[in-house]
Amino acid sequence: MYLVTIGLEVHAQVKTNTKMFCACRTSFGDEPNTHTCPVCLGLPGALPVLNRHAIEKTLLTGLMLNCGSPELSKWDRKNYFYPDMPKNYQTTQMEFPLCIGGGVPLYDHCYPTDHRKNIVTPNKIVRLNRIHLEEDVAKSTHLGNSSLIDFNRAGTPLMEIVTEPDIESAEEAFAYVRSLQMILQQGEVADADMEKGQLRCDVNISLRKNASDPLGQKVELKNLNSISAIRRAIHFEIQRQTEELNAGIPQIQSTRRWDDDRGETQMMRTKEDAHDYRYFPCPDLLPVRTAPLLEKVRPLVPELPHQLANRFEKDLGVTAYDAAVLSSDKQLAIYFEAVTDAAIPGKKVANFIINNLLGTLNERSLSIADCPVAPEKLRSLLSLVENGTLAANQAKEVFTILFDSPEKDPAAIADELGFKPAEAGALDSLVDQVIANNPSEVEAIRAGNEKLLNFLTGQVMKTASPKPNPKQVTDLLRARLL
Repeated sequence: MYLVTIGLEVHAQVKTNTKMFCACRTSFGDEPNTHTCPVCLGLPGALPVLNRHAIEKTLLTGLMLNCGSPELSKWDRKNYFYPDMPKNYQTTQMEFPLCIGGGVPLYDHCYPTDHRKNIVTPNKIVRLNRIHLEEDVAKSTHLGNSSLIDFNRAGTPLMEIVTEPDIESAEEAFAYVRSLQMILQQGEVADADMEKGQLRCDVNISLRKNASDPLGQKVELKNLNSISAIRRAIHFEIQRQTEELNAGIPQIQSTRRWDDDRGETQMMRTKEDAHDYRYFPCPDLLPVRTAPLLEKVRPLVPELPHQLANRFEKDLGVTAYDAAVLSSDKQLAIYFEAVTDAAIPGKKVANFIINNLLGTLNERSLSIADCPVAPEKLRSLLSLVENGTLAANQAKEVFTILFDSPEKDPAAIADELGFKPAEAGALDSLVDQVIANNPSEVEAIRAGNEKLLNFLTGQVMKTASPKPNPKQVTDLLRARLL
């Protein structure tokens, strides 16, 4: 057995309208090479201009994650040649990044579903080393014997969020990336959509025999672009290193890539030392004084997912599981709070949203932001359940129609379906008739078999018009027979 030590470097595109050092528009999926200029193409003589919003959002991220910031933050050049970096250097931060220290809490519901009962360290916080701001590179598409480069992405503001080596398993890495993704989205500093390349991850892994031993040689896995791929790649790499170490093959500091189709990591190169990049201060950009910018963004720090969940539990009476689900998406949390009403228990609202609304959205491949049912319409529907007009199953039928015809009123849909309270006299007569027609069931109920009340309720519902609330019928039967 070996002790596993993992550190992550997460690259998150900052949510801005323009690039880091020029006024070109940030975009995804547009015609290649249509959002470029002399600055982001690295043409001679072009000078960069700082994107203030990118700096502010990076500092806001630091506040959300309890980071500190130096009084002055400066810019550096990281020198290397690669076709997707036309200047042959990247403008980044080496010595004085915008954010230092801090940590990311690992939320229990962010672990893989099959691992949540086996969490080793509940409420763990992964320490951060730094968050620095830099420019993204262009997008390369590799073909058989050639490569295509799209410079639309070149120069997009990119936060690099670097952990301390605190992560001890693939499952913790999975939870870390998902938890971080939720926090970035909650603060609206990044969309963090891995499918769009807005969040990418490098994983550093080393193995050692004992906690007292020095860390093993670091192997870096580059540019993992899905959370599930991160988990699979780490599991493979741990197994690969374990087998080689057991066979007496020492590990060397290296960089590997993950081949998702083959399910294996492959050697790219032995790792360059940091000094090979020849960092030096950027002569074109002045340092940034952080204090006034921190004061500007401090009021923008939102409730983080765990703070939202705690409030939902405490103030609205939902379970810990429901609170975790509802706080996992900012738009979902806003929708839930917009539906809640003093007259409707929060637990009932949570149940309907989680069990019905989210299920329907998933079936239609829609996000909560695309939900056609306005919060006030769902609140009206749940009010009909709460006042006894509709049963839970009837509300589901109304909701199905409401989802496709959101302009309709829930009460009107209920009327169209024939769902409304029956007049007491008419319902009493139907109940008496069903009791008279089912003497054996009545005898069994009076003898203690209350499950048969559901059978008699069904008999009443078959003949009743309009359809009453089944609970109303069951209560009448219980009053008559028990």
